[in-house]
Amino acid sequence: MSEISISSEEMKTVLESLFIKYSFTKEQAEILARIHTESTIDGIFSHGINRVPVFIDYVKRGLIKIDETATPIASMGCMERWDGNLASGVLNALKCTDRAINLAKTNGMGLVALRNTNHWMRGGTYGWRAAEKGCISILFTNTIPNMPAWGGKENRIGNNPLVISIPRKEGHVVLDMALSQFSFGKMQSLDLKNEELPFNGGWDRNNNLSKNPKAILDSGRALPVGYWKGSALSMVLDMLATLLSAGNSTYKIGLKKTETALSQVFMCIDPSTYSDTDFQENLLNEIIQFTHDCSPIKAGTKTYYPGERTLVTRARSQKEGMQVNTKIWQEILQLIV
Repeated sequence: MSEISISSEEMKTVLESLFIKYSFTKEQAEILARIHTESTIDGIFSHGINRVPVFIDYVKRGLIKIDETATPIASMGCMERWDGNLASGVLNALKCTDRAINLAKTNGMGLVALRNTNHWMRGGTYGWRAAEKGCISILFTNTIPNMPAWGGKENRIGNNPLVISIPRKEGHVVLDMALSQFSFGKMQSLDLKNEELPFNGGWDRNNNLSKNPKAILDSGRALPVGYWKGSALSMVLDMLATLLSAGNSTYKIGLKKTETALSQVFMCIDPSTYSDTDFQENLLNEIIQFTHDCSPIKAGTKTYYPGERTLVTRARSQKEGMQVNTKIWQEILQLIV
């Protein structure tokens, strides 16, 4: 696979120009360019730079409303419902994360349920944001049906990403996982590199479990993480997002044929409410140290806490630049012309 080295500054400059061309304000374009670049810096190419052409296609088709923004529609103490009005999923998610943080700072906890929004790209973006503000977060979204419920053939559930973050002085803990064994973005990235998955990630068209990302993408049938357990968790997250936001379920999203008008939940907790933050930090470090202090299966490897490898990747990318797929980069440059 042909790759080109791109610095973070170059990527942000190019993407900002692209988003301005498609009628986002300069402020919005700066935010979108920064978020896509930061995801790429952290090694999440699938929802960073690689996702930009799809994002622009949604803008062109009117599926993303550039003149709209998320608005509050109901307030119940520390809980609120918002309508995304089909605006940019990234801009909506940032707005709702910040609102949940503010509610948590005031009440100890805050929850914003959002309906009619678009793809939020990397869910971890909002977990890192909450952690930087000193908040624990539990965030999730539903998706188009892209996995079969355990035991079924047809897709009936979503890979509904789940994010949990915990602030920590020595490095925030951030879990960011789809409920498919591998996210579709990850499979697309490996397919671009002509690489196989390390474990079975879904079924091919012949109903065989496969490590071939293209075969799984062609069938559209990903494998739930934890088999039946992931299937059940997917259903529960979809139920919660739909009920709390009074929005679309995975079923209703699937009727649209395009992944839009999603439902999401942003819940934040301010741990400083307990006034024992030093004790909390010691507890986190104790758990992490116990996990680190074990013999690895393979020599030269180690165990990691969620988010630890992201910090390593971030430092390397900031120092060495990012190796971007040449085809994707050329496609983005052509969109600006």
